[in-house]
Amino acid sequence: MPHYHRAGQVPDKRHIQFRKPDGGLYAEELFSTEGFSNDYSLLYHIYEPTRIIRCEEPVDDMPKVAEERMLKHRSFEGFHIKPEDDFLKSRKAVLVNSDCHIVLASPKKGMTDYYFKNADADEMIFVHEGSGVLTTCYGELAFGYGDYIVIPRGTTYQISFHDENNRLFIVESFHPIRYPKRYMSKWGQLMEHAPFCERDIRVPQNLKAHDEKGDFLIKTRKKGLLYGIHYETHPFDVVGWDGCCYPYIFSIHNFEPITGRVHQPPPVHQTFETDAYVVCSFVPRLYDYHPLAIPAPYNHSNIDSDEVLYYVDGDFMSRKHVTRGMITLHPAGIPHGPHPGAVEKSIGKIETKELAVMVDTFRPLQLTVEALEIENKGYVMSWAE
Repeated sequence: MPHYHRAGQVPDKRHIQFRKPDGGLYAEELFSTEGFSNDYSLLYHIYEPTRIIRCEEPVDDMPKVAEERMLKHRSFEGFHIKPEDDFLKSRKAVLVNSDCHIVLASPKKGMTDYYFKNADADEMIFVHEGSGVLTTCYGELAFGYGDYIVIPRGTTYQISFHDENNRLFIVESFHPIRYPKRYMSKWGQLMEHAPFCERDIRVPQNLKAHDEKGDFLIKTRKKGLLYGIHYETHPFDVVGWDGCCYPYIFSIHNFEPITGRVHQPPPVHQTFETDAYVVCSFVPRLYDYHPLAIPAPYNHSNIDSDEVLYYVDGDFMSRKHVTRGMITLHPAGIPHGPHPGAVEKSIGKIETKELAVMVDTFRPLQLTVEALEIENKGYVMSWAE
């Protein structure tokens, strides 16, 4: 969760009269998680956020699963996902289970005539290429290369890009995305040993209350269907808000790596967690400094989780033939490790310039039709060289 923040005008206490200059009441909205039992924010709208004027018939938006079961190392060329004009149509789920959808996108344009709300999932959008602005009722978040944009489920947003060259790695999470518990004090502050702190978190800026009436389309995803819901008033008509539930940005470039005398396991790279998976950031760092250290990772039997690695930039000494935007999937049940020759080659190296995002899921992932279209077919045999 992000820390407490306040923007714009709010009354002195919760749930009391808060009047407009003309004497009318602002409409208070509680945006809460887990019913009334967890993080929340209070928003104050010019108009009631309930003024629906028309609903379109929903359309199917479920990923098309091609392989439900498999036990084989896989690799995919993420940059082979073709660019598309529309932001939502550009999003292609490639690996899915009941806890999360891992999505690749290459949108040429943002949203101009609609807004989007994911009513099912928190979203973590990692920006590999491109820049732009995410606008919500909380304000604006300017984003660029290396940013994790974290959007709580149910947040209405509109995204715009500065040009047509954009590459995004997205996790749609059916569990709340939070900071790792071991980095948090019992009162919710990021602790001294955490690899990032509150100063690294960017919160929405430039709150603007849009006092507008008309026909505002919010495309809303719920249970695999995309609903077109039209509202009478602008969704960003908030004059003020406060709380701990709102979109924010953390840059992978602000992750401070934890190193040691011998090779450190992936949990030192952990950035976010849920009850069903974790997200790790691999960033440029010094290698291990024991005189007999082996910088390359050891072989690993990940018997409890599927490991997904998204390669962003830099050199990866444990892998051959890595390309930008490549995804590898090492499923639970069989060991994985460095490619032949990588261990000896790593000895004596003092640093790495790699940049990557890892997602470890505790339930098996399924491959979609879109994943098979961009697969590197011979990856499973690359250890036999």
